[in-house]
Amino acid sequence: MSSKINLFICMFILHLLAAHSVKIGIYELKKGDFSVKITNYGATIISVLLPDKNGNIDDVVLGYDTIEEYLNGTSYFGALVGRVANRIGGAQFTLNGTLYKLVPNEGKNMLHGGPKGFSKVVWKVSKYVKGGPCPYITLTYFSPDGDQGFPGAVLASVTYALKDPYKLSVVFKGKALNKATPINLSHHPYWNIGGHNSGDILSNVIQIFGSHITLVDKELIPTGKIAPVKNTPYDFLKPRKVGSRIDKLQNGYDINYVLDGTEKMKPVGIVYDKKSGRVMDVKASAPGVQFYTSNWDKTIKGKGGFVYQSHAALALETLVFPDAVNHPNFPSTIVKPGERYVHKVLYTFSIKKY
Repeated sequence: MSSKINLFICMFILHLLAAHSVKIGIYELKKGDFSVKITNYGATIISVLLPDKNGNIDDVVLGYDTIEEYLNGTSYFGALVGRVANRIGGAQFTLNGTLYKLVPNEGKNMLHGGPKGFSKVVWKVSKYVKGGPCPYITLTYFSPDGDQGFPGAVLASVTYALKDPYKLSVVFKGKALNKATPINLSHHPYWNIGGHNSGDILSNVIQIFGSHITLVDKELIPTGKIAPVKNTPYDFLKPRKVGSRIDKLQNGYDINYVLDGTEKMKPVGIVYDKKSGRVMDVKASAPGVQFYTSNWDKTIKGKGGFVYQSHAALALETLVFPDAVNHPNFPSTIVKPGERYVHKVLYTFSIKKY
């Protein structure tokens, strides 16, 4: 039997498995007073519990109390996003001479993989170790050829693991099974390291290790131009409060930074909350990071009935640049059959007591 036939048999079996209902559950990873809860619906982080400088434990990500709220939510709280994270202009792209029309879900554009992207499906729990020296969970999802308009079948996975001391490792993987296709996985925790119910993040001090941004149009689609941040409100090369120049922008921050590092795991950003003393240091293998300051124009009822206002949290979504499929000067998101896509992120949490 040829390897090509074997491949399609494998894809068919995976599709049958994916088609059967998989139960939605909540899974905890725990290491001392550091714990993370994840649901296999959207491979979503639903809580991250950490001590502050006084030993008080707080949940530092926004979210909901029930799975039903995640099913009906539109804010991507904690979710894994794909097959292509962020925006694709006009919900279309051309690959190898073929125009692919995708399913739009933000006006005429596609956001975070479409109306039924990876954040809106149930993932299979393939491995789960709750405790021990390195608690971890691996979730997998089979995306068939034509899913949301994308070419080719993809097998995706994510592994969340707790490591010493107070480190959360996230490893995204994807494999194109039969056709070249874009893969650009990320996830969307809304961080408020002062505590999810502590108010806005405008007094948080942030440093972002990107000296350039990808300019966007009024629909937040990249124009293809890359510009320096120096002498603009986007300059966080030195630590500054999130809100120090936010009034210079129409709504807030929602922009992709071109990361400066060349290391395999390059510095992304550092966030510090003075009141709690918590520090979050982010490193990743991706070339960019979308900095978003929760610029919604409505209130959202979250955990414990707390109402999240605008700028209630920030997101640092590491990824290949948005709309890369339509900009040859951007790093490529195209993965060919048999190739593997890997994207690693490491969050290190610590405390300043002064």
